[in-house]
Amino acid sequence: MDNRAEVREFLTSRRAKISPERAGLPTGSRRRVPGLRRSEVAALADVSVEYYAKLERGNLAGVSPSVLESVARALQLDDAERAHLLHLAQAADGSDALTRPRRRVTRQWAPRSSLQWTLDAITAGPAFVRNGRLDLLAANPLARAFYAGLFAGPEPPNLARFNFLDPASRRFYPDWDHFADISVAILRTEAGRDPHDKDLHDLVGELSTRSEEFRTRWGAHDVRRHGTGTKRFHHPAVGDLTLAYEGLELTAEPGLTLTVYTAEPGSPAEESLRLLASWAATEAATGTAANAATQDARDATGAG
Repeated sequence: MDNRAEVREFLTSRRAKISPERAGLPTGSRRRVPGLRRSEVAALADVSVEYYAKLERGNLAGVSPSVLESVARALQLDDAERAHLLHLAQAADGSDALTRPRRRVTRQWAPRSSLQWTLDAITAGPAFVRNGRLDLLAANPLARAFYAGLFAGPEPPNLARFNFLDPASRRFYPDWDHFADISVAILRTEAGRDPHDKDLHDLVGELSTRSEEFRTRWGAHDVRRHGTGTKRFHHPAVGDLTLAYEGLELTAEPGLTLTVYTAEPGSPAEESLRLLASWAATEAATGTAANAATQDARDATGAG
């Protein structure tokens, strides 16, 4: 795959983030570039300037793991950035063929019964399965109530699309900028991990066209691993919640993540989740009763 532009932009953006002081180099007074010069990165990585310039032009095909590690060390990449660089190199020489996630079309994918049973067994917090494009593929009832706005829309629920294209996200996420950064970093990570995903390319194109906030963040080439932490929400039905989350990779479904939100025991957020669960159960019962009444009316009139 020709991913030279992606490689070039990633390496250039990482080099621009490293100051001479941070790299332990003399500052100097006549620097024309932000961050380090190519020659400085080459010296830190113990490669020639010509060779590093070739890498930064996007030519990663055939580069040895030891050189990649040297470049990662020189650019002070974190674990997520190192993995991203490795994925870019694998895509460049075609060695990612066996490691890339299996292609899947969101509209055709459905959770196994046992997976849905697992989700439904989690009753104290929202639980859902997502892919690297941030499509919500399966959820327990509490997650559907938590993300009611996404599931009520005409399109398949997607967290990135909600974040950047739905004004309601500004109210739902009190720390909107933080959520926006996370969304784009996850998509960037997925683009490096599975550069052949047409649905991801289409989503990025849509968001880039319709959202300047997304376009700016996408150009920063930031990546991250998103496994655990705490987030704040403002739900229209139950108000403010502070929830912890855990992201678990599904061994049986490569490329998919099970995310579970939980509240600290005894906290106001725990009570809010109980209220939300009660509200969701009431709404479900009301909907079931309404559907039954409609069917009874049809049966009585011979309709349907």
